[in-house]
Amino acid sequence: MRDLNPVDNYLHGSWEALGNGAPMLVALAQLCSENWVRQPPPFNASQLQDLELMREQIGHLMPEARAILYAARQRGIIEIRAVNSAFDAAARLLAVYVEVSEEQTIAFRDPTKPAVTVRFLDGFRNLCTHGLVIHHIYGDFSLAPRALQLAEHLERDEVEELLQMATEFGLHD
Repeated sequence: MRDLNPVDNYLHGSWEALGNGAPMLVALAQLCSENWVRQPPPFNASQLQDLELMREQIGHLMPEARAILYAARQRGIIEIRAVNSAFDAAARLLAVYVEVSEEQTIAFRDPTKPAVTVRFLDGFRNLCTHGLVIHHIYGDFSLAPRALQLAEHLERDEVEELLQMATEFGLHD
């Protein structure tokens, strides 16, 4: 386009940012950063062995947050992204992607049931609120060290039903 004034350029950049989910990503990044930095001091050695304390902390998380925590327990890598090219609006929503292994990732999204996608995005927000997620760049996040410790105390049967809602595909699909 030609003959754009500075306001048009600004709006174009803002529109591009909106199309990539930037406002939500910035909000989640800020929530993660603030809560991770302001959380209580790390566990001491005796607290790390206190299974009851760990179970209590896990109990404060939403079920969807626990499912994300369980799914990310091996690699700790989480990405928040949208599928901009999808035809249906529900399929374009921001969603939680978890690297289960080096070769496999799962997406907590359901284009036919957008409420599922939103529930897991809220579960991710819940992890951020508890200081269990670290933001790195763009839509890339990881579990915090304390989250990895908590994930070790989750059993698959506790989150199995929610894990069934995820879509599996290869890491580079």
